[in-house]
Amino acid sequence: MARTARPPARKRTGARVAAVQALFQAEQAEESAEAVIDQFLRHRLGPAAAGGFEEGRAPEADAALFVGIVRAATLQAETIDALITAALPADWPLERLDPVLRALLRACAAELGHADGPPARVLINEYLDVAHGFFEGEAPRLANGVLDAIARALRAGEFAAPVDERG
Repeated sequence: MARTARPPARKRTGARVAAVQALFQAEQAEESAEAVIDQFLRHRLGPAAAGGFEEGRAPEADAALFVGIVRAATLQAETIDALITAALPADWPLERLDPVLRALLRACAAELGHADGPPARVLINEYLDVAHGFFEGEAPRLANGVLDAIARALRAGEFAAPVDERG
């Protein structure tokens, strides 16, 4: 009997899911980002981390990307939170957001802050996929609007209208 092929690992997706989880954990447990990064690298990422996302593990995640996202989100927290706050409705403070959604927005904003990273639309779509893994209902829609506003603020050139060469 033929075995079904295992779907290819999505190392970058795994890193992004783990980064959201780590940022959430650091905030909720009031732990330093470095302590949480260390915990994830020892217990949740890589070959020693048997299991899957449901168990809070990402065995095939890109560890370097994970560390980069968490560190950038932490080191640039003030700037990132200001961007998120500016993109939210005026009567919706950052603290009102679900803490997982807040972590997701911070992680994506950290990646959007690297102009040499993947295109903004790719990042937004990737994080919306992650959001759908955590939420149903309106949260992914809210994430889409906030991330689009942040991407346009940080990478306006990627959203410029194409030039009509016909004159």
